[in-house]
Amino acid sequence: MKKILIINGPNLNMLGLREPEVYGHESLDDIIQFTEHKTNGRAVLEWYQSNVEGEIVSKIQSAALGQVDALVINPGGYAHTSVAIHDALKILKIPVIEVHLSQIYRREEFRHTLLTAKAATAIMGGLGKQSYYLAILSQLP
Repeated sequence: MKKILIINGPNLNMLGLREPEVYGHESLDDIIQFTEHKTNGRAVLEWYQSNVEGEIVSKIQSAALGQVDALVINPGGYAHTSVAIHDALKILKIPVIEVHLSQIYRREEFRHTLLTAKAATAIMGGLGKQSYYLAILSQLP
């Protein structure tokens, strides 16, 4: 059975409270429950969230040790600014799927540049919580 690490970046712990007109009213825990239910045990999902860039880099580096089969990452605001996360993702020899809840190209112009996505295998965005499920589904047989 595949093991997939799902990393969530800054402010995603505040989903449901943060800009509900953009991100909806569901919390990260709601998204986790939805995704776990939809995948129905077809993969082992390890969820991680941090607001600290260095902790996210360390977690990505841990994935390079061969203990996971794929990485799904929602880098949050770091998607637009973090060379460090980009560089850590480039170390990986497994599929990396970047996830965004909102349709970034319908938002502020500074969100249109995704530094981290340049190191991703694929990008899934604009589909709300379905973005996570579809990213994981893309890695299942």
